[in-house]
Amino acid sequence: MTERNTAAPTQIENHGWRVTFAGMGINLALGVLYSWSIISAGMEKEWGWTAVARSRPYSFACLVFCLIMVPAGRMQDKLSPRLVAAIGGVLVGTGMVLASFLGNSQLGWIVGFGILAGAGIGFGYASATPPAVKWFPAAKTGLIAGLVVSGFGLASVYIAPLGNWLIARYGIETTAMTFGIGFFVVVVGLAQFLKPPPAGYIPAGQPPKPKNSNKKEDFTPSEMLKTWQFYLLWFMYACGAGAGLMVISVAKNIGKVSGAGVMVVTALAIGNGAGRIVAGVLSDKLGRKTTLFLFFVFQAIMVILLAAAAKGGTLGAPAILSIMAALVGANYGSNLSLFPSATKDYYGLKDFGMNYGLVFTAWGIGGYVLSQFAASVYDGKIIESWKGSFDFAFYCSAGLLILAAIAVFMLKPPHHTIEPEHA
Repeated sequence: MTERNTAAPTQIENHGWRVTFAGMGINLALGVLYSWSIISAGMEKEWGWTAVARSRPYSFACLVFCLIMVPAGRMQDKLSPRLVAAIGGVLVGTGMVLASFLGNSQLGWIVGFGILAGAGIGFGYASATPPAVKWFPAAKTGLIAGLVVSGFGLASVYIAPLGNWLIARYGIETTAMTFGIGFFVVVVGLAQFLKPPPAGYIPAGQPPKPKNSNKKEDFTPSEMLKTWQFYLLWFMYACGAGAGLMVISVAKNIGKVSGAGVMVVTALAIGNGAGRIVAGVLSDKLGRKTTLFLFFVFQAIMVILLAAAAKGGTLGAPAILSIMAALVGANYGSNLSLFPSATKDYYGLKDFGMNYGLVFTAWGIGGYVLSQFAASVYDGKIIESWKGSFDFAFYCSAGLLILAAIAVFMLKPPHHTIEPEHA
């Protein structure tokens, strides 16, 4: 048995890079979520929807996305990432097409985009990273996770200008229909390339496990939930992702001051995608904790500066505002490569899909709460004096980011051990 497992890696063709780029391509389609501010602006112009009404489909999509990640992660662990990703493509396509048919209906967009497309994004996203990282040694976890999820962040680079053009020329309904059909074809097609390695596969370059080691490497979901590290990771993720999603949901509104709405959304997307790769590579070199701390602090600073830039002046110039948006996007994007990498480091690969799905619920809940909070502040529902401004929401999110940075110092790997067998 030992000789067979040792020889297996040299006999199996490595599909790692093929799976990695297929996962990236799937995320390039699913990243329509990050162009919501373009669709939202169209809803305000065509239908006169309030900020709260426009934020609901997006907030529901974030929430459903993260909740579906748990069963979707379990399904891809036990069944097949290929099947689960294909289900995601069907749901995203169906949801967008349904929303297009229902037109100026808040309920229609909540069901079509918020629930169906949100669920589809969860199925597709849950299936993209796990099979890719399993083909590579631990030293490349950050890089591979960053590459796969970078597609999700970079999606707005093409979706934002394309969506803006389609909405201006054909309206929101036709835009939703076009995206729905396109994403169905792309996601279902690329899903066929998602292939995990066979059981017992050891990547080339992976150091052998020390003999007589009793350190527990693979945790089941129930075992993970019994460790305090899970809840600390969850809190940190909610703060980092929530702050970023809040900015993404209102990005075009921020750019209105200088007439650079689409430019800001595109710059944020470029930073979002690049930040995932950079953070992944840095974390492989510097460690997850150091990298998390640096990005949390930098994100807090950038959110405050972006709030100031939204008021106009020198910081509100289109070029400067776009650079700042790119940096905010890079800081936010770092979460999407650092937290799956940390989950894999702490809890192993065996149940990685479901384990990360549980951790990922922080992303959706953080995004839902803070995006709704920002919209309520803007509409004057919380403090009347802050009506028409996102400042108060931005300052609150900066405070949460500082708390997350402090929490990094308390984080350490779980030290569970395997009990020795008794004769």
